[in-house]
Amino acid sequence: MRFLYTFLFYLLVPFILLRLLWRGIRAPAYWHRWHERFGFCPMLPIQPSLWIHAVSMGEVQAAVPLIQALRHQLPEQPILVTTMTPTGSQRVREVFGDSVSHVYLPYDLPGAIARFLARSQPHWLILMETELWPNLLCACQLRGIGVILANARLSANSAAGYQRIAGLMRPILENLTAVAAQTEVDAARFIDLGAPPTKVHVTGSIKFDTRLPNNFSEKTQQLRHQWGKDRAVWIAASTHEGEEVAVLDAFDELKKEFNDLVLLLVPRHPERFNRVAALCQRRGFMIARRSQGDVSTQTEIYLGDTMGELPLLYAAGDVAFVGGTLVPIGGHNLLEPAAVGLPVIMGTHVFECAEICRRLLKAQAALQINEAGQLPNAVKMYLSDMTLARQTGENGRLFVEQNRGALECLLSVINEKFLVLEKKK
Repeated sequence: MRFLYTFLFYLLVPFILLRLLWRGIRAPAYWHRWHERFGFCPMLPIQPSLWIHAVSMGEVQAAVPLIQALRHQLPEQPILVTTMTPTGSQRVREVFGDSVSHVYLPYDLPGAIARFLARSQPHWLILMETELWPNLLCACQLRGIGVILANARLSANSAAGYQRIAGLMRPILENLTAVAAQTEVDAARFIDLGAPPTKVHVTGSIKFDTRLPNNFSEKTQQLRHQWGKDRAVWIAASTHEGEEVAVLDAFDELKKEFNDLVLLLVPRHPERFNRVAALCQRRGFMIARRSQGDVSTQTEIYLGDTMGELPLLYAAGDVAFVGGTLVPIGGHNLLEPAAVGLPVIMGTHVFECAEICRRLLKAQAALQINEAGQLPNAVKMYLSDMTLARQTGENGRLFVEQNRGALECLLSVINEKFLVLEKKK
């Protein structure tokens, strides 16, 4: 079955390259470093390396505390971080500079993978979340490279998709060194797909363990002072195509009652920043862009068009809507606004974060709406009752605080498995 998979992948390469060209029209970074996507990466200056793969911006952000902890534990160990997207690459450089190596992960083609492994010579691989590439994992097995699936999650939709190719997935999962699953539900799905129960551990989500910088409070107060310190702030973050229109419609309606309301709007993808800004201007709103620093007390919409600052922007808000939930994307990180004490609003499309959503609702830290038309009343409920907003936000903050510790559990699994692996070598 892997032969058929590889054959089909080769047939798709021209279309993959066309997609890169198309994406590069809006995000020119996709036009660069194509050689790395076919395994032609530079030889690492120091080998062997500890290799961590985090596909995009969200996974990199989740991996930051793990990478920091591993650098502290293993100060002499060279670390290689791979991503698939330019935003992920940018975030690696912003946080770690040259203290870690970075290249793009090559496409899952045998030749590209072989070239990449020959140049990078990793001893261990930590895959963040659910990056199960058959040729990559087969090549790691043949070379004796231990592989841990960390912070692993598997939605019901993804599990059903993998079940259709169970013959391909079962040997891949059987040969993983370990699966560190976020929840019992995720663990059960991996076992159903073929992961040996003895290799599956429930460690929790390391997103609970993200810590805010000490000067966060000061920065958020400075930001709110620029808008006008007594103005209410609604943040709509990680929004996708179609959601901004719903958010602006809701904002129009809310301004009738909350005239001084500030909308902090943060689109999910940087290539959409300019289009969203133009949409806001066409609707007649006075906007300011964080990248340009042109904020004033007259600003109605503050566009968060920078990368890596979402926790700071959440901390400057009073109530949060998390995008990717009114359209069938599956939802984004619901813990970021909860961690800073904001009541969280989301739509029904939460299949990528269903368990976290369920637990936040149970903790009375969030509100789920069925359609975009309910968004104005949901925001209004919190803005008109700040006691309710503060209590709901505090419920979320306590929920996050009480569930910390996943990073320590994950490090325990990594240390145990890789120490065993190193002894065998």
